[in-house]
Amino acid sequence: MNIEAEFAKLSAVKPLKTNLSRELTVAVMGAGSRGNEYPAYGKLFPGTLRVVAVSDVNAYRRDRMGDAWDIPAERRFGDYHEMLEAGRNGKLADILLIALPDNLHFEPAMEAMRQGYDILLEKPMAQTEAECRALLARQHETGVMVAVGHVLRYSPYFRALKQALDLGLVGELVNIQHQEPVLYAHMAHSFVRGNWHDSKVTTPMIVAKCCHDLDILKWMVGKRCEAVSAEGGVYLFRSDKAPADAPLRCTDGCPHEKDCPYSALEIYDRKRWFMYVFDVPKDCSSEVLREQLEKTDYGRCVYRCDNDQPDHIVAALRFEGGVTCSFTMDAFTPWGGRRTRIMGTLGYIEGDGKTFTLHRFDTGKAYPWAFVPPEGDNYRESGHAGGDLALIRDFLEAVDTRDFTKLSSSLDASVESHLMGFAVERSRLNGTKESI
Repeated sequence: MNIEAEFAKLSAVKPLKTNLSRELTVAVMGAGSRGNEYPAYGKLFPGTLRVVAVSDVNAYRRDRMGDAWDIPAERRFGDYHEMLEAGRNGKLADILLIALPDNLHFEPAMEAMRQGYDILLEKPMAQTEAECRALLARQHETGVMVAVGHVLRYSPYFRALKQALDLGLVGELVNIQHQEPVLYAHMAHSFVRGNWHDSKVTTPMIVAKCCHDLDILKWMVGKRCEAVSAEGGVYLFRSDKAPADAPLRCTDGCPHEKDCPYSALEIYDRKRWFMYVFDVPKDCSSEVLREQLEKTDYGRCVYRCDNDQPDHIVAALRFEGGVTCSFTMDAFTPWGGRRTRIMGTLGYIEGDGKTFTLHRFDTGKAYPWAFVPPEGDNYRESGHAGGDLALIRDFLEAVDTRDFTKLSSSLDASVESHLMGFAVERSRLNGTKESI
């Protein structure tokens, strides 16, 4: 094998811009962060997609999207049931984007498939194994196109890793070590104070956050996962770890606030991180932001929240043929971005979510890979290392041509990684080794 020639193939990156036979229309359920991220493709590349209807119970977010896309008042819906009811007399758009909270994915997806929409369903698909299987059965029954928001599959970085494995650049795959480092403040924001703090209301951490990672591992290995075992739990963010004199809120004069890395005042006011949740300008005054922290869960002490999501998980996975993977989710890191080590019979790869290096045993050489975006393209404006808008590109092409093979993250592909996640959670809670 000519390693240099094969490795050079990894540099080929498909442009984000695509040519469609017509502009496709989109109805959006949930005008929050993810609901706005995907339609941004239509602003970058006019003539590809247009948002023509929006549903959100938050009037500020609903009208923000409505104004941005000139959506008429009669197509600005509150509760998602209103949009579904309007669709009973005929689809409102070619595509339905479901970006609602986790616990509201299943019902609208089931009804929207019955109404004939092609659907982009934000992950996780649903809250239970039974619901995931029901979604798949309905999709097979209706024949509509459904893509799940497993955006990492579409990022140039992970596509290059996958291609390296498919080309045999490490020989036969033996083992993968994969880490999901959750920035310490991100953990506090989303999974202690935020919308995903309660696994029973949303989904377990391994599904809510890490189904991306299980999906990537399944995709890279390319074989069925047979068994999993896991450990982990809530180590820090619980009441018995709280300083005795810590009040219920960071805004209540906590004597430890200035020294606490999880302080709401530090994260939201001084650093101005995660400001999108407050529906206020990022440059608003500290007084305005303090009002938000005094009345929402984002101002609560991280040791005094009703959270149950684990802040560390270690999982072992066995795939067909004896390939193994070890996965860790760690909340106590100063950065995000996945870290991956791949071991094969002829080579080793180590990557940090942006770049990776192949080390070949036979040549003794190291081959570095780094993403170089096509000239004039907009990958750098896309979240998840280019994956968000690349998913939209492929999904639009699939809808336009009715070619399901253009989709990497179909329901069929995504169900299995969800089942892996539910099995990991059972193992973590029960101390069992779970077969899949």
